[in-house]
Amino acid sequence: MQARLAIDNVADSWITRQFAAEYAAHFDVVLPLLASARLPLPLGGTSNHFRRAALDRVGAWDPFNVAEDADLGVRLARSGWRTLVIASTTDEEAPRTAGAWLRQRTRWYKGWMQTLLVHGRAPRRLIGEIGWSGMFSFLFLLGGGLVSALMHPVFALALALRWSFGGEVDASPASLLLDGLGILVLLTGYGATMFCTIIGMRHRRLSGLWRVLPLIPLYWLMLSAAGWRALFQLIAAPQRWEKTEHGLARTSRRRPVRLRLRPARTRATRRRPTVKPR
Repeated sequence: MQARLAIDNVADSWITRQFAAEYAAHFDVVLPLLASARLPLPLGGTSNHFRRAALDRVGAWDPFNVAEDADLGVRLARSGWRTLVIASTTDEEAPRTAGAWLRQRTRWYKGWMQTLLVHGRAPRRLIGEIGWSGMFSFLFLLGGGLVSALMHPVFALALALRWSFGGEVDASPASLLLDGLGILVLLTGYGATMFCTIIGMRHRRLSGLWRVLPLIPLYWLMLSAAGWRALFQLIAAPQRWEKTEHGLARTSRRRPVRLRLRPARTRATRRRPTVKPR
């Protein structure tokens, strides 16, 4: 069972706001859809509930994968277990600085790469265990996310150069095909991301939708930087674990509720008659 994760420190920075929107799309739209279709899904690292027998049967955690939660979700599916997404929500603290965010996302992407390499070693066996639909879901969610992060700046740069030079660039069929592919990738990626983000934020009742959507292209460039950094680390330092530091949040979605209750309790306490000790 996977609980839904939600970012608590939404107002810390624009990065935490984008992170909250991303989580809303992922945990309130994408994962429930995969679970309802009985497809394998990468687990989140927080608020998972397992049967001990299931963990023992699949070999528990992989100590060599830096995104062991994603790997475990695939191994559970391969062993015939089904993962459900429950309505319970667990709050999580998001990194509020670009450096902390980059280190965390690098680790996630590197773990996704390790998961793809491990489970992709025997594709026929993998298809036999999770089926063609499961294989497509596995490749689309993990592989597609990685490929889009790595190739996004390439396509964006190619299109920018094409439009900057106008008619001076090559107009060969290969060049036109590359331009069309780049436009298709950008439109499909941005369209799907914005669609899931709108649904997720409305479901999560997050405000600031029109501040999130214009910054998605910038956020994607950050994802690309994390993807390339993860690829270099996969070669040079595959087991390097850049731990995310927590306890640095400045805001909380739940804190105002507690703050409103404190003055009432204080005034009520003052009205109580004091009894002097004899």
